[in-house]
Amino acid sequence: MTQSIALQINNPFSVQLKKGYPLISKDAVDARHLPKEEGALLRLMDNHNHFIGTGYYGIQNKGIGWVLTTDANETIDKAFFMKKINKAIQNREAFFNNPQTTAFRIFNGEGDGIGGLTIDFFDSYYMVSWYSAGIYSFKEEVYEALAETVDYKAIYEKKRFDTKGQYMEQDDFVMGTPGEFPIIVSENNMNYAVNLNDGAMTGIFLDQREVRLAIRERYAEGKNMLNTFSYTGAFSVAAALGGAVKTTSVDVAKRSLAKTIEQFSVNSIDYESQDIKVMDVFNYFKYAQRHNLKFDLVVLDPPSFARTKERTFSTAKDYPKLLVDTIAITEKNGIIVASTNNASFGMKKFKSFIDQAFKETKTAYKIVEEFSLPKDFRATREYPEFNYLKVVFIQKLN
Repeated sequence: MTQSIALQINNPFSVQLKKGYPLISKDAVDARHLPKEEGALLRLMDNHNHFIGTGYYGIQNKGIGWVLTTDANETIDKAFFMKKINKAIQNREAFFNNPQTTAFRIFNGEGDGIGGLTIDFFDSYYMVSWYSAGIYSFKEEVYEALAETVDYKAIYEKKRFDTKGQYMEQDDFVMGTPGEFPIIVSENNMNYAVNLNDGAMTGIFLDQREVRLAIRERYAEGKNMLNTFSYTGAFSVAAALGGAVKTTSVDVAKRSLAKTIEQFSVNSIDYESQDIKVMDVFNYFKYAQRHNLKFDLVVLDPPSFARTKERTFSTAKDYPKLLVDTIAITEKNGIIVASTNNASFGMKKFKSFIDQAFKETKTAYKIVEEFSLPKDFRATREYPEFNYLKVVFIQKLN
């Protein structure tokens, strides 16, 4: 295995790493001492030349790599990855034993001890996502470890580390027998069509499983539901199966229409009885207000950052405005499902956005339920930013 390079970590970052923080910050090191190639192993030392841990060099978000072990004698090889994957699978035994759900995350980056790497399970197909060129340099060891640990039909990959941290277009098939897509996975007895070899997105965001179940079980019956930034309509499917009178799905992407029709169809829901609009959500809000449309249940789950021809949207600055528009078209006692996966702020800040919007519109509200990442998306206490998902069910009271 690659020889590790000694790298001094500056205070206070060395204290942070010793407490279990797994991300090696850009500011923690003298950039002149970084190796030339991503993937190099780093022997992290404090100012007194005491060993902190072994990590790898890989540029991701605000970091230059991740700590892999604090054991000075541990080798980073196939056996290391096998041990981590095995432990992650043991921690998810309940998911593997649940026939009603056949899609979940089996390995969640630093939550399972290897930052920059996630592995998702889709009914015996596995999808590995790589978040830096650094971790991708270990692909042979990781794939060998995975192939020897699990029974699989096929393994696919997503490389998410071009210069802007975006998905890199490629043939995503790695090994096994290529799937006939879409494959149909089950989630709490709901069906979802999934593609593992068709660009960045699979067709479903697994981290919202518990939110979809809540919508189906507790909020949808008899309701008129609006699903904004609807992607493939997964929330709309949950609402329709939960007895919603009607669902309206709105997304600016042209392919969202066919994808949403597909999700309704694999659940034997007549998509023609639902409303699917390919439209900028902000324009739809204006349209709804002009036509005096009101909804009992509104899902608001925008991307962290989006750009259309007309506007640029960022949840960090634009979420309150989005909520103001949503409040205007929500019925009295209606429910707004406010959601964000933006990791740059926490739940407290997100709730301040909610409060700001309701105060601005002089509307009373009550928070009725909250969600963060489900159990298969393991996060560590030492790295709270990684628990990025924030979902708040809000009742509009007047």
